[in-house]
Amino acid sequence: MKILDRYILTTYLKTFLSVFIILMLIFVLQAIWLYISELAGKDLDIDVVFKFLLYVTPTLIPLILPLTILLTSIMVFGNFAENYEFAAMKSTGISLQRAMRSLSVFIIGLSVVTFFFANNAIPWANYNFYNLRKNIAQVKPAMAIAEGQFNEIGNINIKVEEKSGDKGQYLKNVVMHQRKGNRPGNNTVIVAESGELIGNENSNILQLILYNGNYYEEIFTKNPRDFQKKPHAKSSFEKYTLNIDLEALDNVDLEDKSSTDRFNMLNTSDLIKTINGLNEDRTLDLKGFSETLYTRTSISTLNNYLEPKKDTIYNGNIIDLFETKTKIQLLNLALNTTTSTSQIIETKKQSLAVNTKWLNKHIISLHEKYALGFACIILFFVGAPLGALIRKGGIGLPLVIAILLFLTYHFIGIFVKNSSQDGSVNPIFATWLSTLIMLPLSIYLTSRATKDRGLLEFDSYFEPIKKFLKLKPKTLLDAQGNVLNFNVFENFKDDKLIDIIKNYKQYNYDVRSKSVAFNLLVQRGVTIDEIQTQGIVIKAEHNQSDKIAKDSIDYSKYTMIFYCIGVILLVLFLVFRNNKLPELAIASRDLSIISLGIYLLYFIVTNLKIKQFYNTLSIKVKQVSIFLMILGFPFYAITHFFLKNKLKEDLDSSIIENVK
Repeated sequence: MKILDRYILTTYLKTFLSVFIILMLIFVLQAIWLYISELAGKDLDIDVVFKFLLYVTPTLIPLILPLTILLTSIMVFGNFAENYEFAAMKSTGISLQRAMRSLSVFIIGLSVVTFFFANNAIPWANYNFYNLRKNIAQVKPAMAIAEGQFNEIGNINIKVEEKSGDKGQYLKNVVMHQRKGNRPGNNTVIVAESGELIGNENSNILQLILYNGNYYEEIFTKNPRDFQKKPHAKSSFEKYTLNIDLEALDNVDLEDKSSTDRFNMLNTSDLIKTINGLNEDRTLDLKGFSETLYTRTSISTLNNYLEPKKDTIYNGNIIDLFETKTKIQLLNLALNTTTSTSQIIETKKQSLAVNTKWLNKHIISLHEKYALGFACIILFFVGAPLGALIRKGGIGLPLVIAILLFLTYHFIGIFVKNSSQDGSVNPIFATWLSTLIMLPLSIYLTSRATKDRGLLEFDSYFEPIKKFLKLKPKTLLDAQGNVLNFNVFENFKDDKLIDIIKNYKQYNYDVRSKSVAFNLLVQRGVTIDEIQTQGIVIKAEHNQSDKIAKDSIDYSKYTMIFYCIGVILLVLFLVFRNNKLPELAIASRDLSIISLGIYLLYFIVTNLKIKQFYNTLSIKVKQVSIFLMILGFPFYAITHFFLKNKLKEDLDSSIIENVK
């Protein structure tokens, strides 16, 4: 290994390990803070707490490692550029790619190791972490009651809206189902406004005291008529005490590892096998469901028992052939069948949605293992050239840029993966989307850093597009071809501007100076009639083209406004839906559809106006391609500005030809 490669690799590894350890400590502390309620006050042994931290640490690697690579790359290469070490390398003919060679090999090797780590260590950690959390939660039943969902404790299922108190012993809005004897189902329902859990360390009995509620119990009887008369009993209470036997809960084995079927506990081979099994089950389920619905229609036996009379002709409604009583029976039968089938379909739809979500979680978990390794490589090729471009090392600016880039990468991944769980987005595409977004950025930054071009040279960004659209540069040339700054015209008085329109050649200006001078006069409020009184002839074709061009630009402006509103509302719809805010999500979706609909109408009107503009233009210019307009439809926030510049350029050409 050459001295340069060893120096760069050593510098990178030192920074990498420092950043990794610091980020690991930060995220571990954050995890402790997040799960402190599950650890505090449980009288847990120190080895159990140590195992808790040991199991949670590997699960943080998918967050820590990409951020570490991105931040380290920006810091190291920014420090090289800031200390002119890159300048010294380039002076000896060493390019950026050559300087990155040893690190590229290291990052690729790290990505391979990361894949095996994600495939083996992380599932092992998730498996142990989940089981340990489940066992710790059973040490105190109050911790086993999660807010907003039913929780099973002994022979009761309990749901609470909110918990409070230092141990979570005070409950609000309690709904409880209780099983009794060998009877199947939850036959007793208790609803209370509040409750309290009272326990004693020396007792296996937990007291659940409920306040201000109602007690409902289904009455069991062998006579159906009696059940219809008295289906259940109801009573109200101000205080109700229920004793729960905790003997089974107190004998908790913290080493129990019976839960093994979660998607994040499986490696790639297990995930592939599970996904194939789920797909087969889904196919069989859909096939069986379709056969069931087909059988319910009785289509296969519909014509088997009919013997129509060929000599009978009846043109009326077939239902009129039956008596009124029979008509009612037939209609009720059809209505009941339709209602029953609709309920079956709706129930099956909910069941399939749950199965689809479970299947998609497995697919996402599988592809996350592959995407993590590729993300490490791509983020390195984002951070290294970015550090060389910003020429700033240390913690300050690189840390800010790294966090912004990583948050963008991370939150895009979270939002899209959450949206893909219900099947609205392909789960494979959702898993790779954030990485694919960073891929062109890494290529672009590496290209710019290699060519030693600045990060914020906006002219270089728009120059290829201007060349493609053949937009003329806004510069003036004198008779010798030297570039003149047209901003100097703003210092001229109106008389001189009018004289330039008439005699631009005497000033050694190029012909476009006429359009610059004319536009400045119009901006100053000089009317067309006032300009014409100075001996300047303005053809009627130009006035018409000028009016239509202004209308086109105005319509394009409104088009862009409704486009931006629609896109922003669409993004908010996804955010609200993923954060379980259905009312706001529906409102955002509806408003987005309305805005995008108006945007489509304005887009059509804008195109018609542009077509009209070129039809009235008295000179031959290259029109805006309809293909480019269609291509720019989903990106109209950018299309608007190029369209505006194109119309102004063509209108300036009209001024040159029609203003004498």
